[in-house]
Formats: sequence, C-alpha cells, structure tokens
Amino acid sequence: MDNGANAGSGIGAKEKWLFWGCFISLITTAFGFMIRADLILTGVWTAEFNLSQTESGQIFGVGLWPFAISIILFSLIIDKIGYGWAMVFAFICHILSAVLTIMADSYSGLYWATFIVALGNGTIEAVINPVVATLFNKEKTKWLNILHAGWPGGLVLAGFIMLAMGEGVDWRWKVGSIIVPAVVYGVMLAGRKFPINERVEAGISYREMCSEVGSLGALILVFLIVTELTNVFFGATFQENQWSPWAIRGLNLGISIVVCIPYAAFVKGAIGRWMFIFLMLIMIPLATTELGTDSWIGDLMNPEMQKLGLSGLWVLIYTSAIMMILRFFAGPIVHRLSPLGLLAISSLIAAAGLIFLSKASGFSILIAATLYGFGKTFFWPTMLGVVAEQSPKGGALSLNAIGGMGMLSVGIIGAALLGNIQDKQVDKELKSANEALHAKVVGDSKMSVFGSYQSVEPKKLETVTADEKKEIEGIQGKAKKSALMTVAILPIIMLVCYILMIFYFKSKGGYKAIELSTGGGGDSGGH
Repeated sequence: MDNGANAGSGIGAKEKWLFWGCFISLITTAFGFMIRADLILTGVWTAEFNLSQTESGQIFGVGLWPFAISIILFSLIIDKIGYGWAMVFAFICHILSAVLTIMADSYSGLYWATFIVALGNGTIEAVINPVVATLFNKEKTKWLNILHAGWPGGLVLAGFIMLAMGEGVDWRWKVGSIIVPAVVYGVMLAGRKFPINERVEAGISYREMCSEVGSLGALILVFLIVTELTNVFFGATFQENQWSPWAIRGLNLGISIVVCIPYAAFVKGAIGRWMFIFLMLIMIPLATTELGTDSWIGDLMNPEMQKLGLSGLWVLIYTSAIMMILRFFAGPIVHRLSPLGLLAISSLIAAAGLIFLSKASGFSILIAATLYGFGKTFFWPTMLGVVAEQSPKGGALSLNAIGGMGMLSVGIIGAALLGNIQDKQVDKELKSANEALHAKVVGDSKMSVFGSYQSVEPKKLETVTADEKKEIEGIQGKAKKSALMTVAILPIIMLVCYILMIFYFKSKGGYKAIELSTGGGGDSGGH
C-alpha cells in the first residue's frame, strides 16, 4: 500500500475500506459479549445448566482470558504470517463457536465454545490495533478511540437485537446472530492488502521488540495465563487434596518462571521498559472497572430496573451508547487534555459513577449510569494509544500485550471477582439471618481463583416457599450493590497512578509521543 497514507492526514478508499472492515470485526466481538450478558442476566443459562454466580462469572471470564493467549501469540508471529491469515483464523473461530454453543448441553460445552470465540476475539485485536496505529501513526490515540467505538457500538446493536427477540425466542437463535457481522467483516477483509507495521518499516529488530515487554512483562502475562489454565484443568484436584491458595500460587509462579526462561535468554535478561510494565499493571484495575463491571452491570442493576419495569440490560445498552458516541469525538478531547489527563479525569468520573450506582434507585439510576458511562468511555483505547505512542519499538507485541493483560486480568480476576463477592456475601448473610434456609439452598464448597466458596444453587431455589425466595432475593440484591461499591476502589487506584505519570512527564517537559524514523534501527544493543 501507499506509505504516504500512513500520515493520518488522509487515506485512500482502499485504506478506508480496510479500517471499516476492522471496525465491523470489533462489532462482532462485542456481539458475543452481549449475547452472554443477556443469556446469563435473564437466567436462561443459569436455569438450563444450573450455574452458580461464580460459574456464571467464569463463563464471562472464559470469554475474555483466552483472548490474551491468541492476541499475544499472534503478536509474536503476525509480522511473519501476515494480518490476512490471522483474520481467517478469527473468522473460523467465530463461526465454529456459534455452532458449538448452539449444540452445548452442559456447563462444560458452554465453557469451551466460549473459549473458542475468545481466541477469535483476541486474534481480531492482534490485527486491528497495530493496523490502525500504522495507518494513522500521527494520530494514534484519536483513531484507536474511533476504532474502539466499534465495541460499544456492537453492544448497543446486539442489545437491541436481544431485547427485540425477547425471552420467548429460543436462546440458540440469539447465539446464531453473531454469524451476521462475522460474515460481513469476512467479506470486507477478504483479499485485502494490509500495511507493514511501523516497527518493521523502521528497521527495529524482533529482539528489540521483545525487549520492550521484557522478561518481567512476559512473566506477569504468563503467570496470569498459567493461573487460569491450572484452575481449569486441575482446580478439582486442588480442591480434593485441600491445597491452600498460596501453595497453588507458588506452583503457578514456578511453572511461569520455567516457561519464561527461553524468552528471558532471548532478550538477554532485559527486564522491559519500566513505563510499559507500569502501564501493564494499571490495566488490571482498568479492565475490571470497564469490562468486569460490564459483564455484570445488567445483572447487578436488574433488581432496581425491574422496579421500573425494565430489563437490567438497558443499563449496559445505555452506557455503551454513551461510549460509542464519545469515542468518535475523542480527537479534540485528547488534544485539549492530553491522553494522561483524559485517563485521570475518566478515573475520577468512573469512581463517582460506580459509587452512585451502588446507592441509586428509581430514576437516579439513569444519572448514575450516565456518570459511569462517561467515566469508562476512554479507558481502553486511550491506554492503547499511550502504549502505541510511548513504546512504538514494541510494535504489535507491546500494543497487544496491554490488551492481553487487560483481558487476562478481567477474565481471571475481574468477572469472577464480582461473582465471588456476591456468592460470599449471600452465603454469610443468609447463614446469619436464617441458618435452616441456608442449609436448604446453599450447595457444597467449590473452588475458584479466590479460594473455596459456597453459593446458592438455582435448582435448590425451586424447592423453597415464596416467602423464603423473597428473603433470599433481598439478600442477593444487597450483595449486588455491595459488589459495585467494592469495585469503585479500582478507578481510585488508577487516578493515583495517572497523576503520578502526569507529574513524571511534566518533569521531562511534558507528554510527547515517540516517533520512529523509517529505516532507523534504534539502539538494539547487540540484537
């Protein structure tokens, strides 16, 4: 393609078609997210597959953490195999997952079908983030925000489709709706010529790219992946043998260190840029605040929304609509505030919104949801923009490692955390208020990444009286709001981190994007 298009001041028709194909592929990933949110919120999967709140959180989680496996693996090889073949893999994953989900007859079937769609979603972002950062390498944060308007746009579109179908439509038809946007992006991107990544064009070596992430960055990512994989495959064994959470974490860390030894040797012991590592760690609370809460927001607000005669899903649709609109206008906002200033203000607003949501009832839910929607709007794409501007030598790997970190943390920690908070609080309060009812509806101890827990089992709820069910629902409603109040701590942590970074850059003369010159190899240090 014409490298002159990369300036971002204007691109040709072919490049615009490429951008919008990437945009629609992101809409497809949002469809899968919204479909899961709807089917768990309405209790369809909970009843049919007898899911606990933690298991529901794990279904949300497996829709997220495998994303990290594919986004990171493809980032390591994507400059070799090409963006086109990666998109073919993503397309296959989306179609195959829809078919397997429709055929699922157990929790396990749902889990692995969702795992496959998450691999496809990760591959999508492994492609579209570096492609757009290359197409618009003078305005990365602006255009990454516009690109990521596709995520909330997909949530809004899928949400309306789910509500229009209603609860009377077989859930399998809802799952099948993801095939439509998948086919659209598949047709739009078939045979398209993708740009050469700016890192490759600038002559930055593969080793230098890996050194940006470094051995410490790799260890953090691998530790999170190993933690989830051991939980999936050996969680029951750990529980049967009464392994302590610390023993499990020690095992996971040992495995992770062994796995990372070849990587550390390849980068010659480079730890990784401290700025990049710091941004990686911020992604843990950021992803949980945005995607972790989005996974549960409909369910968490459902008791209050039902009082208004509405589905809790409307809260997610409404906040997503706010995000979609605002992301299209990110350019002037970023120019005025700087990326870090925008992130700091967003953190403050998101914290206020979550606290307000935890207290809101009636019409005030709309005001609280508006605050939360404004707060979370610019988190994800602006963080990608900061990484693209501050670590361009990391190419596709550093950019996508941040996205992978976000999905790993929310998939392993965030989504399951919100479910676990609810399960543990309901268990505690129900046992205190009515021990006989607790014994009647709470199941055996289960294991999660947060240790053992007990939860109310949906099948056992069918045996209680109307008054007993009302008592349980009251306790569950309080637990849902408590979860929102707990997660409000996370954007406050982010606010502190962004303020520290603002002062750091101020001491260096202000925030400036690092630009690569074509053909420059940088200080590869023996690479």
